Amino acid sequence: MAPETLDDLRDLTARFDVFFIDQFGVLHDGSAPYPGAVEALAALKAAGKKIVLVSNSGKRASQNEKRLLGLGFEAGTWDSFLSSGEVAWRKFAGELGGERLAAGTRCLLLSRGKDYSAVDGLGLELVEDGARAEVVLLSGSEGDTRPMDHYRALLAPAARMGVPLICTNPDKIMLTEAGLKYGAGAIADLYEELGGKVERIGKPFPSIYQAAMRVLGDPPKHRIVGIGDSIEHDIAGAKGVGVSAALVRSGILAELGPAELEQAFAEHDATPDFILPHFVWR
Repeated sequence: MAPETLDDLRDLTARFDVFFIDQFGVLHDGSAPYPGAVEALAALKAAGKKIVLVSNSGKRASQNEKRLLGLGFEAGTWDSFLSSGEVAWRKFAGELGGERLAAGTRCLLLSRGKDYSAVDGLGLELVEDGARAEVVLLSGSEGDTRPMDHYRALLAPAARMGVPLICTNPDKIMLTEAGLKYGAGAIADLYEELGGKVERIGKPFPSIYQAAMRVLGDPPKHRIVGIGDSIEHDIAGAKGVGVSAALVRSGILAELGPAELEQAFAEHDATPDFILPHFVWR
């Protein structure tokens, strides 16, 4: 069925109790909130809705929340923040079942802006040479300042040796002050092209949605809607775990026309239930 076009968030409040909301491309563009987004998030919370901010950020939840507060979003207007970096950290620490990543493991960390929060407290030995790494942790891209060949040269030795790469930010495109640039997900694809093995944590993969549902005590799926600006990540991810999905046209797909949107839906086999021009509450 064709998605239903809505005027604003208010049209969703009677249908859903739980909102899984993306941040980049929905709430802000990386440097400033979108017009009306701060007020819309506050109005949605005031309407009694449960809100989990679900983000493909390789940074941990606390760093993301600090960013939002710095951009002017109000504390208390979301119930929980769940980033792919937070899910990964808990996994590496052995908090989500499975084996803890052993202290002293040699780790090549690829992050954005020299952010080390993805490994804080894990006791890993950070290395800068792919040939020395026992694991590669890819939490962010510097695609706005580095060419892809930088990552090719850095990662080729690790790929040849069969070193696993864990990508905690599967977004292939990111919004930056310099415009759209390649994201960490594109670097992960490069690693596979080089012959390496990749594990991805974040949208559209189920684990981050399952963690978000656990945070709220596993509410009924038919009362949950996921809101995002990426068909490949937000819409496919929400639909893949059986919840409704709303596409916001303020982010990476803002310039696509109707025919191009339909093509993207078909390409990713993911059609949203709703389309919102912007994340606003009028």
